[in-house]
Amino acid sequence: MKKTLLEFTNRGIYCHPAKVYLDPWKPVDKALITHGHADHSRWGHQQYITHNSNVPIIKHRLGDINVSGVNWGQPFTINNVKFTFYPAGHIIGSSQIKVEHKGEIWVFTGDYKLEDDGVATPYESVKCHSFITECTFGLPAFLWRPQTEVFTDINNWWAQNKANGQTSILFGYSLGKAQRLLKHLDPSIGKIYTHGAIENMTEVLRPLVDFPETELITKDTKKEAIKGNLVLAPPSAHGSTWIRKMVPFVTASASGWMAFRGARRRRAIDKGFVLSDHCDWPSLLKAIKDTGAEKVICTHGYTDIFSKYLRDLGYDARTEATQFEGENAEVNAEPETQESA
Repeated sequence: MKKTLLEFTNRGIYCHPAKVYLDPWKPVDKALITHGHADHSRWGHQQYITHNSNVPIIKHRLGDINVSGVNWGQPFTINNVKFTFYPAGHIIGSSQIKVEHKGEIWVFTGDYKLEDDGVATPYESVKCHSFITECTFGLPAFLWRPQTEVFTDINNWWAQNKANGQTSILFGYSLGKAQRLLKHLDPSIGKIYTHGAIENMTEVLRPLVDFPETELITKDTKKEAIKGNLVLAPPSAHGSTWIRKMVPFVTASASGWMAFRGARRRRAIDKGFVLSDHCDWPSLLKAIKDTGAEKVICTHGYTDIFSKYLRDLGYDARTEATQFEGENAEVNAEPETQESA
């Protein structure tokens, strides 16, 4: 049986002619990495290749690793296989990986979104024969509002809480979501305080993006100083002893899962803002159509439903099991305590 250019193995997505893996979840010799989230960039590989702006991110997360960076649109060859990184628009430094060999072209998206969030380099469509796509939100129920409307709601929420003498605690994953929130918060309302995990990651990214000023919360930070202002914290800080000094406070979460009415209640969050760094239903369909691909492989999310819909549209679509988690990774991440940060 003829091997396909990219295969799904128990270690990750493997390119046999080049002897390299794409976002492998078990240690390998050579790994091409789409972005810095923990489900896509794991510790233990002998060599990492990623986009230049993702290099400081994964070095911050993984420590002393052997990593080299490339620019978007800059082809490089491994064993006669040509690889090129293109912007995925998911978070800062996130890429799609184009793989070309003997006239066959595949694109692996990692995680991606089409909306320009003003932080990540915007997504670029890449023509290919086979397209590996996430479908984290691959249901017709998921339809995002423009982010300008969402951030108007967030800033109005903060201003109202301040008028009520309450501190606003806004939860977002420390890499990606937190920086997107920070970029569009209105600092004229008040000061923006941060949990250590978010502050440390944001400092890594400040050379790449112009962010508003923030202040790290420490054991010496006074409760009176925080009152009425906004605190950015990772989801793992919710319910911890760390937030007790912020009473009285109101909590909110920014996530695509907030589109589900019960998600906010289950997480004991006061307010939910629907804001995702992944494609909604129409964006997934547009992205696939724009590639011109005939074969589509769905890797994580609502894979069965979405691939069936694609087959009904005439695509050669199937699912493959991976250890990628999509936006679930924001909830299931390792606890990010103030001490560890």
